[in-house]
Amino acid sequence: MIGWIILAIVVIIVFAIIGMYNGLVQSRVKVDNAWSQIDVQLQRRFDLIPNFVETVKGYMAHEKETFEKISALRTSWANTQSVSEKANLDNQLSTALKTIMAVSESYPELKANQNFSDLSEELRNTENKISFSRQFYNDTVTRYNTKLQVFPSNIIAGMFNFKSSDLFKAESDEARKNVKVDFGSNNK
Repeated sequence: MIGWIILAIVVIIVFAIIGMYNGLVQSRVKVDNAWSQIDVQLQRRFDLIPNFVETVKGYMAHEKETFEKISALRTSWANTQSVSEKANLDNQLSTALKTIMAVSESYPELKANQNFSDLSEELRNTENKISFSRQFYNDTVTRYNTKLQVFPSNIIAGMFNFKSSDLFKAESDEARKNVKVDFGSNNK
């Protein structure tokens, strides 16, 4: 009789370990999927930017530095792999795009341009999707990282070498601030 009780306890423990391991794997896959959704939206934004920049360039010749920065960020994007590197590039790009959008307010002929209007709307929609994807990713990462830290799944996570994932966050205080635009002497 005692042998059956011990066997039952061992079977329950084995099933519990398998269940926790599978739960951790599923959570890790969800994190990867959530990241891939961000990546898709960021790539979509990077694909829209050349057309947007070309449309705006003629009206804002004095914003050459911003356009060059956007181009450099697009090039850097292909070489980054980690979440923190991509988050940093994303923050820099968002700041540059906010600057262009703010400066465009002083160009009525640009705002009236249909191509600019369409591309601006596409970028706004993409920015909204990126924002949602970031939030979803961070929620998914938080759930996964919590599983890695709570008992008893933390024991299983340690045994099978599960690693925590990074949250998608602003890299600097500068990225958290609103863009300041000075129309001073650069106005047409």
